[in-house]
Amino acid sequence: QVELVESGGGLVQPGGSLRLSCAGAGFALDYDLIGWFRQAPGKEREAVLCIRSSDGSTAYGDSVKGRFTISRDNAKNTVHLQMNSLKPEDTAVYYCATDCDVRNVGKGTLVTVSS
Repeated sequence: QVELVESGGGLVQPGGSLRLSCAGAGFALDYDLIGWFRQAPGKEREAVLCIRSSDGSTAYGDSVKGRFTISRDNAKNTVHLQMNSLKPEDTAVYYCATDCDVRNVGKGTLVTVSS
């Protein structure tokens, strides 16, 4: 079975950090474009961050600039989303996406930022 598997979500206090992981189950995550989306309760899914590995360029959603970064571990076939200085408005289900395409996502992992 081929699927993306996101993990690492949980409850964190405002100002805290979390690192999400995305693994390719049954296939290699060797896409040039890899990204993350999120969907907050009652809201549309939005793009968080997208990286092009061939030149290292990264596109960020305005709300996460300076706080979120993406990295890849090709040896472990995973991609990580490091989230710092978390805010309550970051609460959402987070999805990783191949080709930075919202149609190519896994089941997601829930991040809740609350005191």
